[in-house]
Amino acid sequence: MSYNIAVLQGDGIGPEITTEAIKVLDAVANRFNRKFNYKYLDIGGAAIDKFENSLPQSTIDECKNSDSILLGAVGGPKWDCAADRPEKGLLRLRSSLGLFTNLRPAVLHGALKEACVLKPEIAEKGIDIMVVRELTGGIYFGERGRKQSSLGEAAWDTELYSYGEIKRIAKVAFEIAGKRKKKIVSVDKANVLESSKLWRETLIEVSGGYPDIELSHMYVDNAAMQIIKDPSQFDVLLTSNMFGDILSDEASQVTGSIGMLPSASLGESKLGVYEPIHGSAPDIAGQNISNPIATILSLAMMLKYSFDLTEEANAIELAVTKVLTEGYRTSDIFTGGTKKIGTAEMGSIIAGAI
Repeated sequence: MSYNIAVLQGDGIGPEITTEAIKVLDAVANRFNRKFNYKYLDIGGAAIDKFENSLPQSTIDECKNSDSILLGAVGGPKWDCAADRPEKGLLRLRSSLGLFTNLRPAVLHGALKEACVLKPEIAEKGIDIMVVRELTGGIYFGERGRKQSSLGEAAWDTELYSYGEIKRIAKVAFEIAGKRKKKIVSVDKANVLESSKLWRETLIEVSGGYPDIELSHMYVDNAAMQIIKDPSQFDVLLTSNMFGDILSDEASQVTGSIGMLPSASLGESKLGVYEPIHGSAPDIAGQNISNPIATILSLAMMLKYSFDLTEEANAIELAVTKVLTEGYRTSDIFTGGTKKIGTAEMGSIIAGAI
């Protein structure tokens, strides 16, 4: 079998981490007799520099013609004042491909318990959360604007969700929960926001079709506290777009480092965008110190969700676990008694472990 992958390296550390991920995927190809073809495309600040457009139509077209997409990271201070910021390209990519589901697993690896910022007695209970985030609705895609008010310039952003948008992401969460511990915590702010009231009402309705799944509700501020207090209580955490963006970053820190968390953005088809949840980190770009593991694990998700290559995906996950158990660490997860290595060396060692 041959698989065509669009590679959008992006900005900052994006080219470094995607290079190491592809190194690992090539090792998978050699071991399992697969063929992966790569087409490099522009997005974000790199695309603005070339085309004055954070997401050229040619990139969208090539992505649609690919079997899946690997994304590095976008953004940086160089383009903060640009009319078309790099992050807008990322939002347009998700919208153009109809990717309404974002899966963000937050897992505390046994070898990284010392890197966990929580008390040992909390970390010992384990962390294995699947954040299911709605990706193409909510405040990031709502109407926005600016106007003059009696107190000076004012700005607004609109949180808007439809019944259909909530229902489809709810079904995804229930299907995933059915393959895990059959437990969903839905996050909202229904005591204040009208959109959250509809969110909760719709979740309750959808839950009627899944009688074996336990559904509970939690306000977003309480969810933020509970992730720190006792993250082991969560299995599937279902969120709106903005709440998921924030809470998944919090979950990444309690599992050791934001450099460890992969993600998958999916729609109705097998086509997906796979990327680490961290940003472009321009302050460390080119220094060979970024952690490529989140990007490598994103490829494992690609193999599993887009290509149905479960054995190959497991091989990547096992290789990462093996390397971490042997004590290899990039600077973000380095603790006393472990072996500090760089980005390229981490990629090579994991590829070797395949």
